[in-house]
Amino acid sequence: MKQHVKHYSIAIVVLLAILIAGGAVFVYSGVYNIAADDHHTKPVYAIMQTLRERSIHARSEGVTVPNLEDPQLILKGAGQYAAMCTDCHLKPGMSDSEIRPGLYPQPPNLSQVRVDPKDAFWVIKHGVKMSAMPAWGISHDDPTIWSMVAFLQKLPDLTPQQYRDMVAKAPPDEDMDMGGEESGHHHGAEAEAHHQGGAGSMADGTALQNTHADADDRDHDHAAQASDGMPLAFDGLTPRAAPDAEAAAQAFHGALQHGDRTIALAMLAPEATVSEDGQTQTREDYAAHHLGEDLAFLKSATVTPVWMGSKSMGDTAMVGSEQRIVTRRQSKPVTLRSKEKLTLRKFGSAWKITSVQWQSEEAPQ
Repeated sequence: MKQHVKHYSIAIVVLLAILIAGGAVFVYSGVYNIAADDHHTKPVYAIMQTLRERSIHARSEGVTVPNLEDPQLILKGAGQYAAMCTDCHLKPGMSDSEIRPGLYPQPPNLSQVRVDPKDAFWVIKHGVKMSAMPAWGISHDDPTIWSMVAFLQKLPDLTPQQYRDMVAKAPPDEDMDMGGEESGHHHGAEAEAHHQGGAGSMADGTALQNTHADADDRDHDHAAQASDGMPLAFDGLTPRAAPDAEAAAQAFHGALQHGDRTIALAMLAPEATVSEDGQTQTREDYAAHHLGEDLAFLKSATVTPVWMGSKSMGDTAMVGSEQRIVTRRQSKPVTLRSKEKLTLRKFGSAWKITSVQWQSEEAPQ
C-alpha cells in the first residue's frame, strides 16, 4: 500500500512539473497573440467574463448605496460622465466613437444599459485589470464617484436633447458640496457643452468643431481663423530667466491638458483675468463657462511645446510660450499655432497667475 502511495505521489509531482514547464514554454514562446484585434476563443472569453463578473459581485456586495435620487448628485454626475466616459461608453444618440471600435473587450453602451449601483461604484472606483477601464478612485473621491453612479441610473431613459440639457446644467466641481472634501483630478462639467469658442476660450481663434463629433444636428464646423488684434509679442523674454515662474506656467498647462479643473483654478489668482480676441473675462466667468470647453478641447488634442521664455520683475514675472496643437475637424488633422502670455505674482512662496492672454491661428499644412 505504501509503495502505491509513493508511486502516485511521484506521478503527481512529475505531472505538475510537466504542466509548469509546458506553461512556461507557452508563455515565453510568445505564441499567444495578445493583440486587441485578435479576440479570445469563445471558451476563454466565457471564462474571463464569468471571472470578471463574479469578482465584481463578490467585492461590491458590502457597498452601502447612498440616496441616488438627489438632483444635485445626478447633475454633477452628468458633467463627470460627459468629460470622462463618452468616448468608451457613448451617450444618447451616439453610436460609436474614434476609440471604441479598437477596444477589447467592448465596453457596454451605458446609454442603453442600466447597471447595478453597487457594481458600478466598485468598477468606477477600482477599474478592471487588462481592460480600458481605469481606477478613477485614485484621482476622485467617493462622493464624486457616487454622482456618476446616480447619473448612470437615469442615463438609459434620456433622449439626446435631454442628455445635452442636463450636461449643460452640470455645475463646476467647486460649486458642489458633496459632503466631503474634493480631491484628486476633477474634470470640467462642460466638456460636452457646445464648443464653439467665445471670449476667454482657448478655441476662440479657431472655433473648432468638437473632436468627438456629436450625433446630433448641431453645427460646430466653423472654419479656423486667426485671432483678432495685434500678435502677442515676447520682447524681453528669455528662456529660464524666471525658472520658478516658468514652472508655475508649466503646471498650469499640465492641469489644463490633464483635465484637472481644481489645479487649473488654483493657479489663477482671485483677481485673474483671461483674455483672447480683445475680450476679457474674470476668473469667475472663465470658471463658469469657457474653462470646461478648454478642458474638453485639450482632452482630445496633442500639444507640443515649441518655446518658453520669461522675465523676472521682483515679485512679479512674465512668461511667454508657444505651442503646436494638433486636433481633428471632420476626421481630418488640423494644426494650430497657439501663443500665450502669462503675468504672475508671488503670493508667499507660490506663484499665481494674474493675467492670461491667448492667441491661436491655424498653421499652414
